[in-house]
Amino acid sequence: MGLIKALTSSTSSALGDQFKEFVTCPSVDKNVLIVRGTVSHGEGNKNPSEGVITNGSRITVPQGWAMMLVDNGKVVEFSSEPGEYTYDNSSEPSIFYGGLGKGILDTIKTIGSRITYGGQTARDQRVYYVNLLNVLGNKFGSPQPKKITDEKYGIIEVTFFGEYAYKVDDPVALVGNVIGANAKDQVTFDEVMGSQLKNEFVEQITKAITEVMRLKKVSFGDMGMYGSDISDKMNEILSPTWKEKYGIIVTDVAMGDINVTDESLARINKIDDATIFSDAKLQSGLLANASAEALKAAASNENGAMMGFAGLNMANNAGAGMMGVANQNAQAQAQANPTPAPTASEAAPTTGGTVPNFCPNCGKPTNGANFCANCGQKLN
Repeated sequence: MGLIKALTSSTSSALGDQFKEFVTCPSVDKNVLIVRGTVSHGEGNKNPSEGVITNGSRITVPQGWAMMLVDNGKVVEFSSEPGEYTYDNSSEPSIFYGGLGKGILDTIKTIGSRITYGGQTARDQRVYYVNLLNVLGNKFGSPQPKKITDEKYGIIEVTFFGEYAYKVDDPVALVGNVIGANAKDQVTFDEVMGSQLKNEFVEQITKAITEVMRLKKVSFGDMGMYGSDISDKMNEILSPTWKEKYGIIVTDVAMGDINVTDESLARINKIDDATIFSDAKLQSGLLANASAEALKAAASNENGAMMGFAGLNMANNAGAGMMGVANQNAQAQAQANPTPAPTASEAAPTTGGTVPNFCPNCGKPTNGANFCANCGQKLN
């Protein structure tokens, strides 16, 4: 038995009368995932047998659907290529797998005759259609904060939301495991993608986000740019249930936003502050900006400029103390990684120029500055 692809859709009436059945996909709601084909008996079939697709029957495959002919619980014909086909039970089985890949052949062999209809002994042939369209707009979110491992901040708690898309990649596996012993004529997406699979998605998305962050070495705030990487990781994690059992894959994940809890935000701020104050250059910039703002505030002080500048002196003293801490850190780094002393040519004064001073700590020219630009050593 096999499928012969019709050359045109406009067959002559004489030939059309010879078709025993005409099998089509009924008009269904977009939520329908699997539907049994509608069989119309042609004029050439005066005594049709229910449950039997007669030799010479025509089967149509609409765009966005896959068709399979199940004979006594075994998939014997399959096509995901749109068009019209003639059923010929005298030829070898024909598989038109279209864009699904040759792996569909292995699934048909693996499924074997696992699609059984309990209690039926007579011959039973059915045509099933499976929706292959990409299902968009499936929302997800974390009902409770989830712990993720951030490359910079370590373990933090976040909440997140977004949308994902999925589609059927292996219709044979889907029909074999969903229809099973229940000869249903229609199955909806909600029946398959119920609370179990949706909850599994939410539970595993946290793991996928963490692994992508680790592999890409990025922080949680940048995860919106890695939707395809998260999709690939989700398919890897969900494969035993989604792909192997139901033939479904995740096609896209769009992260709406990731928000940290108040406790994690306080921790992140502490880490950022520590990072700033461990860097002498960053600290100098902050102090310069703070000094400029303090000068403006002192000039407009309601108690008089003198009181404002007195406060500014106190701030400068505090800033000097912080600079001392930064300089100590810089000196420790310089001692751990000493800079070679300048060569004679480097130390010699240039013709017509001034004689440079050198830092007693690292040996670099200071050009008369109060602090060494290289290691931060106070000079005067």
